[in-house]
Parts: sequence; structure tokens; C-alpha cells
Amino acid sequence: MKVMDTTKQTWELRLYIAGHTVKSLTALRNLKQYCETHLKGQYKIEVIDLLLKPQLAEGDQIFAIPTLVRKVPQPIRKIIGDLSNEEKVLVGLNIVPIKSGI
Repeated sequence: MKVMDTTKQTWELRLYIAGHTVKSLTALRNLKQYCETHLKGQYKIEVIDLLLKPQLAEGDQIFAIPTLVRKVPQPIRKIIGDLSNEEKVLVGLNIVPIKSGI
């Protein structure tokens, strides 16, 4: 049985937004914070503004914004919203949280 080693691979995350709305900016800020805390040095964030490139929504089947798509590691996962609930985002992306205060 093959076991996936997620400790050294780069997480590829794509955040779909529509302009610089409060919700879009909040989602980006929250995502960066979670990645710095739990995936430091192991992630890449691509931000796609659908106001500038609406044709890119079809590839990942984006129907609401903001939407976060985890491309790597597989399987692909999606989270819709401003990503304000850290626990739900971590569970949704299958990220093991870094424990603080141990």
C-alpha cells in the first residue's frame, strides 16, 4: 500500500475572487494566515480574479466566489466563502493543524 507523504510536498492552492471586495480580501488574508501557520514554506497560492479572467472559472467549475481550490495534494477539494472559520478550512483542506502552546 502506498502512503502519501504530505510533509515535504508543496500545496498548490487557487483562490478565485471577483475584484477587491471585502469578502475576497478577507478570504485571501485568512488563507495566507492559515498557510503561514500550518504550511509554512510548503504552499503556493494562485489568486484568480474572475472579473479579469472569467473564462478560468470553467476549468475548476467555479459557481460561487470566493472559492478556494486545493489542486495539490490530490484529491482536489473546494471551499466556498471568506474562509473565516479556521477549523472548517483546515478540515476541508485536510490540513493537520500545528498545535500551539505545547
